[in-house]
Amino acid sequence: MIYEIYHKTAFEYQGMVTSSHNIARLKPQNNQFQRLLNFSMEITPSVYEKSEFIDMFGNTNTHMLIREAHHALLVEGKSKVEIFPDLIEERITNIIQRGVSYGEALDHLSRFDAYDLAAKQFLFDSELIQKGSQNIKSYALESFSPNRNLFDAANEFMGRIFSDFKFVSGFSDVTTPIEEIFEAKKGVCQDFAQFAIAALRTIGLPAKYMSGYIETMPQEGKEKLFGVDASHAWFALYFPKVGWLAFDPTNNMIPKNHHIVLGSGRDYNDIAPLKGVVLSSGQSQLSIMVDVRRVD
Repeated sequence: MIYEIYHKTAFEYQGMVTSSHNIARLKPQNNQFQRLLNFSMEITPSVYEKSEFIDMFGNTNTHMLIREAHHALLVEGKSKVEIFPDLIEERITNIIQRGVSYGEALDHLSRFDAYDLAAKQFLFDSELIQKGSQNIKSYALESFSPNRNLFDAANEFMGRIFSDFKFVSGFSDVTTPIEEIFEAKKGVCQDFAQFAIAALRTIGLPAKYMSGYIETMPQEGKEKLFGVDASHAWFALYFPKVGWLAFDPTNNMIPKNHHIVLGSGRDYNDIAPLKGVVLSSGQSQLSIMVDVRRVD
């Protein structure tokens, strides 16, 4: 399955920007479940310096230094990605066959195993996600009892978030505290992902933030309009001795056919599509356009 993705990020500045440093993360990951076929990025105004590096999470970062005075910044990424749903099915089958319980997972993670070492960094608090209160812990433990199969528990936990939380745009942003999201039981995909991660870390399980895109379909009989998609977020849970498996609580599904991974990290800040520092005055306005199309 092959997808073409267009992602435009634009800033308009109230004052003249005389210099800016930015980090762009618009290049989708190459991993065992997807392959990046091609990628290009256009930046306006032209950059004085540009360099690319891979961070500790496997995300591609593009550093841009702009010295030309400007009132607007436009960054456009175009990607073609092939995803492999059969390999994700194999991962799920492997996890189910191993049948590890929540209690066994905690016991395994309490001991040293080189295979699991990299995943343990996702047990701890990060800038945007802190471990939750006793109420959040109790909410998670309704699904995760010691003897219950870890996959079954995670699948049910995802479904409960889908049922209990309402999708409401404009209520929050990525910096809204997890406790506030839990209290209101509403937000958007980033909120649901970060809440799930906080809850899972609170009960001792490594969880990470997944960022990318999801294919959306037009209403029956109508043509899909360009630019109507959006960035998407979900979470992944670590299964000892097997690896990571993603869960999408916004749509109550395990990502297989429709999700394209841009990158991952401890929280949104590790994979924010564009962030930086500008030398200017006044405010700025951000606009984003995303288009995802299956081409095979």
